[in-house]
Amino acid sequence: MAESSIKKLASTLLDAITDKDPLVQEQVCSALCSLGEVRPVETLRACEEYLRQHDKLAHPYRAAVLRAMERVLSSRASELDKDTASTIILLASSEMTKTKDLVWDWQQAASGVLVAVGRQFISKVMEELLRRLHPGTLPHCAVLHTLASLSVANAFGVVPFLPSVLSSLLPVLGMAKQDTVRVAFCSALQRFSEGALEYLANLDRAPDPTVRKDAFAADIFSAYDVLFHQWLQSREAKLRLAVVEALGPMSHLLPSERLEEQLPKLLPGILALYKKHSETFYLSKSLGQILEAAVSVGSRTLETQLDALLAALHSQICVPVESSSPLVMSNQKEVLRCFTVLACSLPDRLLAFLLPRLDTSNERTRVGTLQVVRHVINSAAAQMEDKKPFILSSMRLPLLDTNSKVKRAVVQVISAMAHHGYLEQPGGEVMIEYIVQQCALPPEQEPEKPGPSSKDPKADSVRAVSVRTLYLVSTTVDRMSHVLWPYLLQFLTPVRFTRALTPLCRSLVHLAQKRQEAGADAFLIQYDAHASLPSPYAVTARLLVVSSSPYLGDGRGVAALRLLSVLHPNIHPLLGQHWETTVPLLLGYLDEHTEETLPQEEWEEKLLMFLRDTLAIVSDNTWICQLSLELCRQLPCYDEAPQEKNFLYKCIGTTLGAASSKEVVRKHLQELLETARYQEEAEREGLACCFGICAISHLEDTLAQLEDFVRSEVFRKSIGILNIFKDRSENEVEKVKSALVLCYGHVAARAPQELLLAKVESDILRNICQHFNTKVLGVKVETKDPALKLCLVQSVCMVSRAICSSTQAGSFHFTRKAELVAQMMEFIRAEPPDSLRTPIRKKAMLTCTYLVSVEPALDEQAQADVIRGCLHSVMALLPEPKEEDGGCQKSLYLETLHALEGLLTSLLQRNMTPQGLQMMIEHLSPWIKSPRGHERARALGLSALLLRHFLEQLRVSALVPFHNLGLLVGLFSPRCADLWPATRQEAVDCVYSLLYLQLGYEGFSRDYRDDVAERLLSLKDGLTHPDPTILFHTCHSIGQIIAKRLPPDQLISLLLTMFEALGDPEKNCSRAATVMINCLLQERGGVLQEKVPEIVSVLRSKLQEAQGEHILPAAQHSVYLLATQHCAAVVSSLLGSPLPLDSHTAMLWRALAVEPRLAAQVLGLLLEKMSRDVPFKESRAFLLGRTPDRVATLLPLSATCALFEVLSTPAAGPAVLELYPQLFVALLLRVSCTVGVQLPRNLQAQERRGASPALAARNLEPCSSAVDTLRAVLLRSGSEDVAQRMDLEGGWELLRTSAGHEEGAARLARAMAEHAGPRLPLVLKTLACTHSSAYENQRVTITAFLAELLNSNVANDLMLLDSLLESLAARQKDTCASVRRLVLRGLANLASGCPDKVRAHGPQLLTAMIGGLDDGDNPHSPVALEAMLGLARLVHLVEAWDLRSGLLHVAIRIRPFFDSEKMEFRTASIRLFGHLNKVCHGDCEDVFLEQVVGGLAPLLLHLQDPQAAVASACRFALRMCGPNLACEELSAAFQKHLQEGRALHFGEFLNTTCKHLMHHFPDLLGRLLTTCLFYFKSSWEDVRAAAPLFTGFLVLHAEPRQQPQVDLDQLISALQILLKDPAPEVRTRAAEALGRLVKLA
Repeated sequence: MAESSIKKLASTLLDAITDKDPLVQEQVCSALCSLGEVRPVETLRACEEYLRQHDKLAHPYRAAVLRAMERVLSSRASELDKDTASTIILLASSEMTKTKDLVWDWQQAASGVLVAVGRQFISKVMEELLRRLHPGTLPHCAVLHTLASLSVANAFGVVPFLPSVLSSLLPVLGMAKQDTVRVAFCSALQRFSEGALEYLANLDRAPDPTVRKDAFAADIFSAYDVLFHQWLQSREAKLRLAVVEALGPMSHLLPSERLEEQLPKLLPGILALYKKHSETFYLSKSLGQILEAAVSVGSRTLETQLDALLAALHSQICVPVESSSPLVMSNQKEVLRCFTVLACSLPDRLLAFLLPRLDTSNERTRVGTLQVVRHVINSAAAQMEDKKPFILSSMRLPLLDTNSKVKRAVVQVISAMAHHGYLEQPGGEVMIEYIVQQCALPPEQEPEKPGPSSKDPKADSVRAVSVRTLYLVSTTVDRMSHVLWPYLLQFLTPVRFTRALTPLCRSLVHLAQKRQEAGADAFLIQYDAHASLPSPYAVTARLLVVSSSPYLGDGRGVAALRLLSVLHPNIHPLLGQHWETTVPLLLGYLDEHTEETLPQEEWEEKLLMFLRDTLAIVSDNTWICQLSLELCRQLPCYDEAPQEKNFLYKCIGTTLGAASSKEVVRKHLQELLETARYQEEAEREGLACCFGICAISHLEDTLAQLEDFVRSEVFRKSIGILNIFKDRSENEVEKVKSALVLCYGHVAARAPQELLLAKVESDILRNICQHFNTKVLGVKVETKDPALKLCLVQSVCMVSRAICSSTQAGSFHFTRKAELVAQMMEFIRAEPPDSLRTPIRKKAMLTCTYLVSVEPALDEQAQADVIRGCLHSVMALLPEPKEEDGGCQKSLYLETLHALEGLLTSLLQRNMTPQGLQMMIEHLSPWIKSPRGHERARALGLSALLLRHFLEQLRVSALVPFHNLGLLVGLFSPRCADLWPATRQEAVDCVYSLLYLQLGYEGFSRDYRDDVAERLLSLKDGLTHPDPTILFHTCHSIGQIIAKRLPPDQLISLLLTMFEALGDPEKNCSRAATVMINCLLQERGGVLQEKVPEIVSVLRSKLQEAQGEHILPAAQHSVYLLATQHCAAVVSSLLGSPLPLDSHTAMLWRALAVEPRLAAQVLGLLLEKMSRDVPFKESRAFLLGRTPDRVATLLPLSATCALFEVLSTPAAGPAVLELYPQLFVALLLRVSCTVGVQLPRNLQAQERRGASPALAARNLEPCSSAVDTLRAVLLRSGSEDVAQRMDLEGGWELLRTSAGHEEGAARLARAMAEHAGPRLPLVLKTLACTHSSAYENQRVTITAFLAELLNSNVANDLMLLDSLLESLAARQKDTCASVRRLVLRGLANLASGCPDKVRAHGPQLLTAMIGGLDDGDNPHSPVALEAMLGLARLVHLVEAWDLRSGLLHVAIRIRPFFDSEKMEFRTASIRLFGHLNKVCHGDCEDVFLEQVVGGLAPLLLHLQDPQAAVASACRFALRMCGPNLACEELSAAFQKHLQEGRALHFGEFLNTTCKHLMHHFPDLLGRLLTTCLFYFKSSWEDVRAAAPLFTGFLVLHAEPRQQPQVDLDQLISALQILLKDPAPEVRTRAAEALGRLVKLA
């Protein structure tokens, strides 16, 4: 490429460097870099010349050019010759120092150029920089910065020049007065020192290995003198920090004696700055470097400065660390590094400073000191070895600190101590205990807020840190094993360590396993040598009880059971095998559940079974008694854990039950009674459970001990006569009595059945009642304490259940039954009827359930009282509570309802007769008819339950009538439509049970299944459906079943009951009654002949009164009779009804279609009325030039609405089939001529006001009513598929609108062809006489309908093809353009409907299509668009010879449409071009190939068309063009990248395409570039941006020999214009293309 062209390219790009868009500017720089990659020297010279010539160019743009030069130099500096390098160095040096002011981005860019050149030409760069260092003159700041950067970038090249540099800089240091200059000096000296240190540290790789530190020592000291003694005193903080940063590395280069001499001043000087700077990282970093330098030379000055150093460093470490501040964190690390240096050199002095500060009460001081101690323990372990006792003793006061931050720091120190052997020293146990104490911290003692960056606040809490520390020390520090085992065992039993149980158990399990591996002797605990350890009984009791709440404390149940299993040799030698089998099963059970899903009672029972098995295996009374003693001792430990204490009581009962010593059992029971905390409900329950479990084995002793306690002084003191009048004492006495009553109940429930009945009344119930009723001065006083009431009810319930469970219950006569039932009912009536607060009523009803089953039986009045009282207490409760209202409340509600169900079932069981059942239902009847839904639901549920129970227990010995069947069915059946779905289901169940009861009384066996009755069950799903139609249809089916199975004598009573239900306040039930009445009349009307007139009269009166729509179906039969006698008169009068039709009129119209013959007569009359009058009249327009309004005429509109009502009736189907062609054609024409037609003004006003509730809810708009009626014809004629297809495709909505009417007609034709083909011949025959309609809309509709029929093969199958083609051909010259367009569409549809017929009609079709391309004078004629679309469909099917004659004409005719402003024309023309290429595959004439080549560039560029449809068409066309280009690679690329649905990376694809084009068709370069130049002016931004991108890729892959094809100047000029385009994307692409033109220059 000629130098002038490179220069022109570079100049063009450089002129664009001033673009305001940063992305464009970046691309210009990239393009310059691209030039530089190929021709670095020329590009760099052009940049240099541009900057030199444009001296006034603003510095941001100069900086951009310099940055581009730096990028070129970073990879191509080695290709520079010395002259060019010298030129660039001079330019950069000049740019860098052009202004004395600080312009950082500009000077930084120039400095970057020098540094990049300096990597290859360090001597020249240093020479230039040294030339800028004038003796006696301050250097430019940028020069200093460049020298510093070079020291880092090329230390080996710069360090040899350092003496010269320093000799020039040091004399002028004192002249630097500005802080910015001084900062630059400091930065340079810092980098110089760091470079020198790197050089000295790597002498083996250095160019001059003889260089020593002495070479820089004197100069560095001179600089040090100025920096430290003069500049460090500056008031400017930034300068002071720069000085300090420099002094750090400089201190390593100072002569040893000088450093020793300066330390007394240097260290205090640095330390003094801590008070002046908030960010101290750089101070600490420099101080660390100075301390390292001092230690490396063996300085003794440190000792004299140590106190000040330690004080300053300690104050820094005590600064609170904010994790969000990286500098503060880094400062902490640097300060700790300083402490490490001091600890290694002066450990005694350091500890003497640190340890006393642990005694301070200041939080920051103590935390910081602990942090340093931990760091020193870890980093200076050797120096601290003999200091361990002192460090341990100094931790005494920090251990007492309650601050969370201090605690956390202490734990971290103890962790470090454990790793370094501190805890093996005397006093180490205190540290271990401290860790355990922190593990036991409650969450509420950690109130401080976590840091903002803390992801999990709990993970950093004192407890969490302590838990991790304890486990790590136990598992990873081997030397701690003998320290922790068995010492940690003593923390298991104390209450204060309860929260630490889980980590303790985990650590002990690990330690025990390690001991087991070491041998049995090491594992067995010598309790004599460890007096402080808990006994095996205490450990067993503790671990077993805490396992009852297994998920508390991070899962302490699993940890406790694992530890218990591991410790079995230390507990009892016989337990090993059993525990090794049982404990894993318990652990597996816990793994299967979570805290929410674990059944607590079942889990406790498993643990108690584990305890019973353990006691059985041990079988040692002494061991068992010792365990029971320990269990009793631990009771006070669980005062704050009621659930665990309750379980502990159960464990005590289980253990006492296994003891053989009666004295021990009674002694422990006595102690339990004396020490129990009766005020706690859970404890009373636990105590009672204990006594109950104990009674299994010691019934006599348990009862005797309870009576002994009552007679004891302890009990008598609490119930003295004087204490009765003291509220507090009275309350305490009631609690004691509650516990005793509960104990008796549990004893009865657990006692052996063979012993219970003998003692239940004499010993148990007597004492229960005695404690409940108290006599004061001979007067019976009943308690008011609800707890005592509940305990009484619960105990009596347990006693009753125990009696019923006994094998001897049948012969047992319970004398106190009536008294107890009366007491329970009194409790039930005392409960509030509208709320459920306590389980008293549930327990009382459950008790009554058991009592009812015991002899003697209750009398009828008592039974009625029980039923009424219980129903009133439960049925009026508020609805069932939801889960969010409280799970306990919902559970109590369900349990109460189940208790009521059990009681009623038990009472019914005592009187299993129809009268007994009737009595139960009578009690429930008011609730069944309640206006409150939840009360009805409960009543129906209870009724269904009782009926099922009655049916299951039915035993019929003789055939007797079920006389109340009709009444009961009439009561329940209307409830099948209740608003509450649950009530409906229960009502069906009631009817189902009643029908089977009738069958049972008729003599059928219990296992007989009646097909009719069984259908009821299948109907239940229909009752759940929200659709009322389905619901009442199901009710009708239920009525049919009832009608079939109801005895004749019950029918009248059933109907009368249902007529009463018509007035039911629940409207749904009233409707269901109507449905079932109609069903009964239909099914069983023959037996009620004399009642039919009366019934029909009642229903018609309901119609006139319009009390409810559900009454209307009852009158339809009468309406039908009237119409059969006066059809014409009825039709005429109904047509005179006002529009819109009211609901009564609509019902009457529908009644006329009940019988097919009548329906056909009515339909014929309505068609005649609809066609007789004109469809609309044109009203005069008020404004000139305005289209007159079209207003519908009234008679056709009324007839259309009436037709819809008649057709809406399913019975009209046969009549519709008979008149199908006439109905279809008439309504289709009615639709076409009513599009856009308005209602008369009087009807418009009614529409605006809105229809009244009595009017039918239908759209009266003329076109909509016609569409609805046409749809009704299809549905009623069996063409549901056609209607559904139109529904799915939105065809009906399209038919209603002017814009979519054509498409709607086409979709209707398509649906007809697909689903109703056999009916088309008659329809087309009827349509034949309408082709010349005077209404243009009708001609358009008919043409659209016929055109779409050709899209289906049904036209050929039914031999309609020729007639359809003739009909369409006759309309090619229609005056309406829409008709002509639809004709072309219809002809093109032949390609998809009958493709095998296209060849036969090819010339005719092609002639019509090519003629359509030239239709009219409009260049964007819709007819031409339709012709292109049609040709695209036909070209593959016609004869090649027929197509060849017009191929070139079509290609030339459609080419201008490629760039049409209308998206539809671009898409159609490009797709047609693709189809033409596809047809010519392998047989492409040269003249057409020329068109292919000419269209290639537009197609590629339109891939970026803003319209997705155009881009998709281009994809298709290019794929089709590929084979005609005879280039396999290019065709493969098109097929790979341009598949539909695949994301296109346009740049990558265009790059690949251009590569193949230039490889196989290099001669096309000039032509393609010329086309691109045309699209540089495209109106679409994306296409305009694609054109230069295409240009760039073409040039990228072109060979240099193709250069003559390219007018480079023209191309550069065009791209230069694009660089000024308003779109940034276009400018970016233009710059990119310019960068690639380097190949052809």
